[in-house]
Amino acid sequence: MAKVTVNGGACGFMTQIEAKAERRNTTVTIETECPALKPMAEELTTVNGFEECMGKIGDTQVFQIARKYCKHAACPVPTAIIKGIEVANGLALPRTIEMKITKE
Repeated sequence: MAKVTVNGGACGFMTQIEAKAERRNTTVTIETECPALKPMAEELTTVNGFEECMGKIGDTQVFQIARKYCKHAACPVPTAIIKGIEVANGLALPRTIEMKITKE
């Protein structure tokens, strides 16, 4: 099982993602403070882990569902879900990803 914690940034919403792989099926559990993503959490429950990880950006089931609910193109949650699926399926190592944003 892989766990991912996402701090959405300026919105202040926290999201917890768990991905559990069993063969090609991956169960995804999402707990989020974001009201826009709560329906996404209800709809996105199981995916084909390999298809999600090998698909192009925007073509995966995660991004198709995110497109319906996510109000903000820069939301990091859909990418974090796919990263969790990668780790759960043994396709990536569990490493922290960081974006540091400054304005100069």
